[in-house]
Amino acid sequence: MAERRVNVGWAEGLHARPASIFVRAATAAGIPVTIAKADGNPVNAASMLAVLGLGAQGGEEIVLASDAEGADVALDRLAKLVAEGLEELPETV
Repeated sequence: MAERRVNVGWAEGLHARPASIFVRAATAAGIPVTIAKADGNPVNAASMLAVLGLGAQGGEEIVLASDAEGADVALDRLAKLVAEGLEELPETV
């Protein structure tokens, strides 16, 4: 299973707008991805309610994971989005 550990780059954490940006990016990845707090249970990264339910704060470590083919590239892109607090998914890593 591919995994990326990253600190949330959005000052407000994964709430409202940042969560929406992340969920759209996770859905666009086209593979199943989970997200979890470093010490928590993984949830579906493509579910807005699940992502909001994490309550991930700015600077807090999260874990992105997937065992699908192509997971490394998708997780790298999602990790960059989260770490840098970007407004949209980067085209390349």
